[in-house]
Amino acid sequence: MQVLLILSAVSFVLALLLTALCRNLFLRAGIVDHPDGLRKLHAAPVPNMGGIPIAAACLASFGILFLLGLRIPARPVDVALMVKLLPAAGIIFATGILDDRYRLQPIQKLIAQVLASGWAFYAGVHITGIVGHRLPPWLSFAVTMFWLIACTNAFNLIDGVDGLAAGVGLFATATTLIAALMQENLALAAVMAPLLGALLGFLRYNFNPATIFLGDSGSLLIGFVLGCCGVIWSQKAATILGMTAPLIALSIPILDVCLSVVRRFLRREPLLRGDRSHIHHRLLDRGFTPRRAVVTMYAACGIAACFSIFQSFAESHYSGLVVLVFCGIAWIGVQNLGYAEFDQARKMILAGGFRRALNSQLILRAFEQSIASAASLDECWDALQEAGTKLGFAEVHWSVAGTLYHKAIWRIDGNAAWSIKIPLEGSDFVSFGRASDTDPLAINISVLANAMRDTIGAKDGAPAKLVHAAEEALKKTHFAGAIR
Repeated sequence: MQVLLILSAVSFVLALLLTALCRNLFLRAGIVDHPDGLRKLHAAPVPNMGGIPIAAACLASFGILFLLGLRIPARPVDVALMVKLLPAAGIIFATGILDDRYRLQPIQKLIAQVLASGWAFYAGVHITGIVGHRLPPWLSFAVTMFWLIACTNAFNLIDGVDGLAAGVGLFATATTLIAALMQENLALAAVMAPLLGALLGFLRYNFNPATIFLGDSGSLLIGFVLGCCGVIWSQKAATILGMTAPLIALSIPILDVCLSVVRRFLRREPLLRGDRSHIHHRLLDRGFTPRRAVVTMYAACGIAACFSIFQSFAESHYSGLVVLVFCGIAWIGVQNLGYAEFDQARKMILAGGFRRALNSQLILRAFEQSIASAASLDECWDALQEAGTKLGFAEVHWSVAGTLYHKAIWRIDGNAAWSIKIPLEGSDFVSFGRASDTDPLAINISVLANAMRDTIGAKDGAPAKLVHAAEEALKKTHFAGAIR
């Protein structure tokens, strides 16, 4: 315990001194993060690369421990594992520095993370089982790689408000340190102790208003180290749930990255493009000051830490209950953040929107099959009427070879209505009309237009480009989404 206190205290003091020194040097050298008025809202340029004083403080604390003639009273095999992880951490650290200085492409950072994670797996960081089920080697490798890359990027994504990523890392580090002490894994505790001190010293300058930012050199390194240490923690966990306790300890950044991926998927936006809808952004949008938002997330991290420690060392028949209670609390928290994407998706599922969308796709599939087997234009018209009826249109028009087919399925009776006209070859077209106050139509206009092109258009001898102009016009008038 004395060794751990020395490591933590020395790292804390060194972080206080080195952070101030690096901040001033970076400011003079122009190594700063400039505000852009969009996602970077700080008033003036602020030095970044905060990972440098943190890493230096941690390494120097071990150097001072060696000079004092003290040793870490841990098993040699555990110490050897930590030493083997140094090159992997070095890859992540160097990648962060390059990104802070030169702005690497996402694919370049991902390649470096894959290399570092692969090295960590080779060194002995393995997720060997989940919920008591042992994984085959290939799946163990894939799950471990996914976990390490996810943790690495989670801290990078959450680093959007002064003191947030460093503070969240501080709570996760303290949780892992407590777990290591309870497991008597002194090698793991010896890694967490100086990191705890370094983050605490760094927060002196990083908390709002920050005079230095963590940067990718810090956030990527913290995420990767905690990811590796979480796996090592789970390898000696007392319960069969294994990775659950480390997952809870890192739940805030992991939850944030999961929400970001799902949100962007639902909105059909690039998954790697940044936005202003992270958890801390939602708190700011609800009127929280930056300090209050950060403190709120600190409180959430504290709650997660308590659940993590309790779950890790609780009796096996209580572990599942702990996880369920924590998931319930997390669900309530996410609901209160007011994400429109999840609320709308939930309403669509509960209100039958998903079933309507599926049914519309099945109707179009049956329509395509009917057109493919049609031997005449009249049979095509019958199939088109049937599809229009099932899709809920009030009327259907089909102009082909100078002949106009028209079917009034029901009267609109003067209600507000909309119609869509899909040009075919020459002056031919297909059009649909529908009352605006009817039930929602769960079908994408582009899908409908493509179905006309590939079926009716083909029968009419129309070329593949017959609805290109219509689709472009629809996109410009925002009809490309599902009609409500």
